[in-house]
Amino acid sequence: MTSDPIRRAVRQLSRLPGIGEKTATRLVYWMLTQPGDVPAQLASALQELDASITECKVCCTLTTHDEDPCRLCARGDRDDTLILVVEHPQDVLAFERTGEYRGRYHVLHGALSPLDGITPDQLRIRPLLERLRAETVTEVVLATDPNVEGDATAMYVARLLRPIGVRTTRLAHGISVGTEIEYADTVSLARAFEYRRELS
Repeated sequence: MTSDPIRRAVRQLSRLPGIGEKTATRLVYWMLTQPGDVPAQLASALQELDASITECKVCCTLTTHDEDPCRLCARGDRDDTLILVVEHPQDVLAFERTGEYRGRYHVLHGALSPLDGITPDQLRIRPLLERLRAETVTEVVLATDPNVEGDATAMYVARLLRPIGVRTTRLAHGISVGTEIEYADTVSLARAFEYRRELS
């Protein structure tokens, strides 16, 4: 491990998705040339995230320790018979922006990817099954990303839901194949939800 603090900072920043070594180097030098104590403020904000964020005990999205269950799970005006299953917490925000969906959510925290070592036990599938046994859900909409991993995850979850007897649907492909849910436009998301299809 290098003792050079600039190199260490570059190495840590380049671990972030979409940040290569050149971008990380630019960010480090930018922080060092800003007035005030920018690196300390960033470090403090990141430490606060680590200390104050947890998974919602109901839907598994990210929330603060003092808001558990999360705001959406705590709301009484949502449709309790419908659960939309997504891969990531930011996918919940994408669907909320459409203004079309009024049911509940469940966040898996990823998709099946054997090549990357992501197996079913690493996803939040068991809490979903527990919810379905305890709640009055009549339909589960699988809104995983329209790619190989998302399709494999949807088919795997649908197979697990079959014995429970709940209607299981998949988003229509109004979303381009290969697009991640969080980056899809609101009209495409709304149409994909509206024209969802039954999974057998």
